[in-house]
Amino acid sequence: MSTSRPFGRALCAMVTPFAADGGLDLDAARRLAAHLVAEGCDGLVLNGTTGEAPTTSDAEKTALVRAAREAVGADVPVVAGVGSADTRHTVELARAAERAGADGLLVVTPYYSRPPQDAVEAHFRTVADATALPVMLYDIPGRTGVRIGTESLLRLAEHERIVAVKDCAYDLLGSTKVIGRTSLAYYSGCEELNLPLYAVGGAGYVSTVANVAPGQLRAPLDAHDKGDPAEAARLNHRTLALAELMMAAGLPGAVTAKALLGGPVREPLRPATAEQAGALRRAHAALMAAP
Repeated sequence: MSTSRPFGRALCAMVTPFAADGGLDLDAARRLAAHLVAEGCDGLVLNGTTGEAPTTSDAEKTALVRAAREAVGADVPVVAGVGSADTRHTVELARAAERAGADGLLVVTPYYSRPPQDAVEAHFRTVADATALPVMLYDIPGRTGVRIGTESLLRLAEHERIVAVKDCAYDLLGSTKVIGRTSLAYYSGCEELNLPLYAVGGAGYVSTVANVAPGQLRAPLDAHDKGDPAEAARLNHRTLALAELMMAAGLPGAVTAKALLGGPVREPLRPATAEQAGALRRAHAALMAAP
């Protein structure tokens, strides 16, 4: 078991800002990246699910990594999402992210084709062998249709550059087993599991909600590290109303985050309705005002 945190503890799955005409807004991206770090994020994860990666071009993904790198400096970890359903394309994206200045790679399980476990493992090893960057595996079967099996994770942990997992599998038992038997750093990708996973040896989280409440998401982990589990639980509980609206009320996180931050989403996503946005704003205001 390892307590390694190769990318810090509190990571934000950053939205990708777009201008009114639908183009990439790099100035807004730089401002947001700098703001998130100033407000308590240890690192940023770009071009992931919340970053609307399925709708951004390879060139846009690279430009976003460069912009964030410029905004936060050399000491803040920037992890680039490079996942796709195509191993060759994923390798190309990984090499481009390395050239753009990324500190690590977020690599999702290949989706749609539903490869068996030996093929999933081969995919990850091929990508990890393609650059010198450390790799965070992204286990999100609700979107990809394929789990990274426990035995696969145990084998993949032996690769020198596969160092972390973004865990969206909703399997605390399985995750706890892997944490106990490997050196993989486990990052919660589901806000309601941030504190539970951390308490059993997780490294931290990669959070969509951190786009709009970075300090509030970090506070439970800080309290836990200070040896105050009751305060950690209280601080965690106060985030749940907003987290539920943003992540479990039927809208994608990119939509709910941008309803609070402003800025368009790209089709096929559609913006929140006025009613949905109002509920999000009220929950956000309540969290910001909570003691």
